[in-house]
Amino acid sequence: MAFYDGVSREASISLAVILLHRRRCPRFPNQLAPAALLMLGALLGRSPCALAGNGLLWVNTNTSEKRRSSLMATRSRPGSKKCAVIGGSGFLGQHLVEKLLEKGYAVNVFDIRQGFNNDRVTFFLGDLCCKENLLPALEGVTVVFHCASPAPSSDNKELFYRVNYTGTKAVIHACKEAGVQKVVLTSSASVVFEGTDVKDGTEDLPYAKKPIDYYTETKILQEKEVLGANNPDENFLTVAIRPHGIFGPRDPQLVPILVETARKGKMKFIIGDGKNLVDFTYVENVVHGHILAAESLHKNSPVCGKAYHITNDEPVPFWEFLSRVLVGLDYEPPRYRLPYLLVYYLALLLSLLALLLKPFIAFKPTFTPMRVALAGTHHYYSCKRAKEDMGYRPLVSLDQAIERTVQSYPQLRRAE
Repeated sequence: MAFYDGVSREASISLAVILLHRRRCPRFPNQLAPAALLMLGALLGRSPCALAGNGLLWVNTNTSEKRRSSLMATRSRPGSKKCAVIGGSGFLGQHLVEKLLEKGYAVNVFDIRQGFNNDRVTFFLGDLCCKENLLPALEGVTVVFHCASPAPSSDNKELFYRVNYTGTKAVIHACKEAGVQKVVLTSSASVVFEGTDVKDGTEDLPYAKKPIDYYTETKILQEKEVLGANNPDENFLTVAIRPHGIFGPRDPQLVPILVETARKGKMKFIIGDGKNLVDFTYVENVVHGHILAAESLHKNSPVCGKAYHITNDEPVPFWEFLSRVLVGLDYEPPRYRLPYLLVYYLALLLSLLALLLKPFIAFKPTFTPMRVALAGTHHYYSCKRAKEDMGYRPLVSLDQAIERTVQSYPQLRRAE
């Protein structure tokens, strides 16, 4: 790894051990121990939690007493505005952190990496699945926003399960131990989508029995775990936010991937008749929904233990949305139509072929049945419950959102 260039392995190990036993940095409390633990784990081929279990993780001898005091203080301050954003270095997480600071919250960020610099934020680096890594970030915190998740486009099933399910269980246990009162989960509207039309879908729809991919399967497990942990009698309240098609400035997925596909000449075709309506949701509206949920979450609130769809509330034809983004960045929009069923069955055939050839050659089809379904079916969701229970209204219209997003990507514009 480039981080270790010019430093011997032995010296690096010594440095990591020294860092683990240093006292807190006054500017970034608790920063060095998790970061150094990750560094030492990488060098020794051991997990951070295993090293912590061997006594290498620096722990203040008064930690337990401090946690008890912090827990009592937190519960005696119901109006406390100290929160933690788990996954705060990601796309949604950074936007959420910025809005929370603007609203006067004190913010801790827990992530595997520090994605930005802000003197008003306290960063904690560590392993999401390790409760001992999480606990320092939760001291004195009343609200946790859990938006950590791998990119849905990844093929790493083990990572999906570890982060979305195992990691979420660790988050819940750590929150309870630290005295956190509220947990707001970033879920996904896709937990009810099976590849067929969903029109104005409500939260009463059952979880998908045949999820469109393994990512969604683990998001279902995650949401069930969080909502099942809701327990007003123990002052532990949870809620899940289900956005759909998040986009906006600094988005590392939707717009960059769309532009890359266009540059390769693969955005010429429309799947189906081009009239299928889909929700795309501006990141600022998703953030607004998360904060409203947290501020509405209290004992006897209808929000407790429920899931909420949060969208722009303006369903738009899927291919029209993509075309507006492409044209805004000076690319040609798709023009030629292909029958939906033809493309779907071709994608299914290619997926089966890839599976059969897997022992011999690596073959990854561009179009999968899941991607075809996402591009060719209706899937938009009702925000009625969010409007009634927590007063949600989108802050930014779809027209404004597309304009702001396009203007934020000058580097992606088509060269003259």
